[in-house]
Amino acid sequence: MDQPTSGAGPADEADGGAEALGRPLPEGVRRRVIALVSDAFGALTVAELPAQLRQYARFTPTRRAKFAGNAMAAALESDAVFRQRIGERLGQSQPELTGALEAGAPPAAADPLDVAAAAYVLRPAGWVKLVESAGEEVQRADAERADEEARRELDQLREELERARAQTRTETERLRTELEAARKEAESLHRKLRSALSEVKRGEAALRRSAAETDTVRAESAAQLSAVESESRRLKGRLGEAEAALEASRRAAREGRSVEDMRLRLLLDTVLDAASGLRRELALPPATTHPADTVDALEPGRMSPKDIAARALSETDPALLDQLLALPQAHLIVDGYNVTKTGYPQMPLEKQRLRLLGGLSVLAAQTGAEMTCVFDGAELAAPVLLAPPRGVRVLFSKPGVTADEVIRQLARAEPPGRPVVVVSTDREVADGVAKAGARPVASLLLLKRLSRV
Repeated sequence: MDQPTSGAGPADEADGGAEALGRPLPEGVRRRVIALVSDAFGALTVAELPAQLRQYARFTPTRRAKFAGNAMAAALESDAVFRQRIGERLGQSQPELTGALEAGAPPAAADPLDVAAAAYVLRPAGWVKLVESAGEEVQRADAERADEEARRELDQLREELERARAQTRTETERLRTELEAARKEAESLHRKLRSALSEVKRGEAALRRSAAETDTVRAESAAQLSAVESESRRLKGRLGEAEAALEASRRAAREGRSVEDMRLRLLLDTVLDAASGLRRELALPPATTHPADTVDALEPGRMSPKDIAARALSETDPALLDQLLALPQAHLIVDGYNVTKTGYPQMPLEKQRLRLLGGLSVLAAQTGAEMTCVFDGAELAAPVLLAPPRGVRVLFSKPGVTADEVIRQLARAEPPGRPVVVVSTDREVADGVAKAGARPVASLLLLKRLSRV
């Protein structure tokens, strides 16, 4: 906040009393001056106020002192008319103090700050001395007050120090007494400890003797137990081997009979169905073949091999698949992803599987053939929740096993003589199933056949 430093205004100069402060207005006096101006401010009209103070006309005295203090101090210092109006209001509110200052005899019992503030506003003769003496008085009072507070604080610290010393002496005496009692108790404990150590040493010696005897007995028992366990393990091993061999022989005999019976019966059903179907297809009469009919020769009107070859179907003709599936007990094995990625690779795997299995289900209903569709399990991120369609067996290869290997296992599992058709464009798969007696066909052939479903 700006502080006024000079005192003489135009009115003072007119009276011939040009006086000025030689140093800044003391802070205590300055605050009292601003309070006087703020109180007298409200009694003035807006027109009587300097232009820079009119915006604070509606403020309360407290807010004016807070927000307009610098502006009021500056206006009071520079505007003699404004200072005169404030002096008039001060004379009305404090006539005794104002009269005493104008008479040159300020009251001795008055507060020096009030006297200095009123003198700064009224500017009587000798007002500078009054302001400076008030500032010195305030500084002296502040110094005395600080000295008094320092003395009180020093006395308080001395009292606290004396109490601390007395407490320390008391605590020292108590600790000395406790130390003496602890020393006596420690001596007693030392005596008891020496006695206990002697007993412990005797007990340790006895324990060592007992431990040595126990170790000897334990070693003998361990040796006997080891021998018994070894013999027991040997007998259990021989018993397990005998049981495993017996179970293996039983399982081999049981599985051998079951698999051979199944293969034999399936082959027999195939032969019977083939013979019955062939008889129905050709409408054969009872056998009338004679030995002479077996002689290889050409009869009039008989077809040559060239004529038979001319009637053969193309490898890409869907009718070829119909002829193969029309054979008795035919089994169609499909390399699933090989077919779907040939026909509709842009679809997600789930929709590929559903589309292929839907077509195979219709084909199975039309032909009555056994159908197995194999998918590669390595393509799966999780187990597939899939309800196989009617008439179609759906298989996924196990981890570490490809769908091609599963297809070859299926072909090898069939008995010789049964019609097995494998659909795959993979040459390795086709060669493998052909060695097992199956008939490989291209994936495109099945796709063409399913397009007619």
